[in-house]
Amino acid sequence: MSSGRASRFLDAQKVEVKERVNASRKLGEAEAAALIEGASRVVVAKGKKVQRFRPGKDPVGEILPLLLGSTGNLRAPTLRRGKTVVVGYNEEVYRELFG
Repeated sequence: MSSGRASRFLDAQKVEVKERVNASRKLGEAEAAALIEGASRVVVAKGKKVQRFRPGKDPVGEILPLLLGSTGNLRAPTLRRGKTVVVGYNEEVYRELFG
């Protein structure tokens, strides 16, 4: 599962995680919209495909569906670092953000 690889990557890089939310806590469209509200960039990784967005310039209606899984819940892993939100796991993206 991608969230496991993400956790292992962050642990290996000694990245301090300030808050972890259990996957049993369902976060939907409203929470996803709030998450990207203050973001200056959103990176969505799905497999090897990576899409980059700039909220405010790119329509939120284009970004939100990519953040949600088939059940309508926020996809895992999701993280926020400063004003960057990353949804999904892609090792290249994580290396770019965390070294």
